[in-house]
Amino acid sequence: MSTATMNRPAARVSGKGVSFARALHSEWIKFTTLRSTWILLATTVAVSIGIGVLGAWGMGSGIEQLRADGQDPASVGLDPSMIPMMATGGLDFGQLIIGALGVLLIASEYSTGMIRSTMTAVPRRIPALAAKAVVVAVVAAIVGVVSSFATYFVSQPVLSQYGLEYGLDVENLVQSILLSGVYLALVALMGLALGSLLRNSAGGIVTLVALLLVLPIVASMLQFDWVKDGVEPFLPSNAGRQLVALQIPEDALTQLQGGLVMAAWAAVLLVAAAFTTKTRDV
Repeated sequence: MSTATMNRPAARVSGKGVSFARALHSEWIKFTTLRSTWILLATTVAVSIGIGVLGAWGMGSGIEQLRADGQDPASVGLDPSMIPMMATGGLDFGQLIIGALGVLLIASEYSTGMIRSTMTAVPRRIPALAAKAVVVAVVAAIVGVVSSFATYFVSQPVLSQYGLEYGLDVENLVQSILLSGVYLALVALMGLALGSLLRNSAGGIVTLVALLLVLPIVASMLQFDWVKDGVEPFLPSNAGRQLVALQIPEDALTQLQGGLVMAAWAAVLLVAAAFTTKTRDV
């Protein structure tokens, strides 16, 4: 080997390197090319619309029957002023699906080993998690707003049969529909964080369901004042309902307070997920 060959400088690797924009683009490609993504998103929209319209039909038919019997619907809890709430009535079920999508977005990579490729491409790790969070939050927000507006428009012909149709000028209705996107975005972030923390799809989904569905049911069954006043209102799904509520009772969390409580849940879980992502092996 000649001296000239030995002294030749090493070739430099050209390129722009890893940036958050590139990590975001990569996560967007992975997210949109999975068939399961589109199935879960379509199911979220369908379930949200279906439950909302079914609820509107149930209230409309119930009110008509009570009026035909000479009863006041409000006396049995079927106040016609509650019908606009059905525009976001499907969120209780839609949130579980969109939350599961957030879990699967990262937990599936841990279960298949793809996370090693992701972290090799983005060695600092946190940008990779942040990119996933941005993608799933934006998509979930769009799905929430589209589902709620679609529920409103689809339910109008159903309600018109009972003379109970209403317009978008109902107080706080448009605001509630727009905030439904924020609600689903926060649920998706909670799911992503749980998937990162537990690194297991089934475990993450079960934990999310427990937080959003099981705990509120258990809390409502406990007849203790400290649970009713100090725990139940601050559970994530209960706070989320206040975020999209049209009417706020005096002793309940306001829309802003409900949103901040739910955002705090998502933030705490994401911080924990970022810490474990940074410190644990993949």
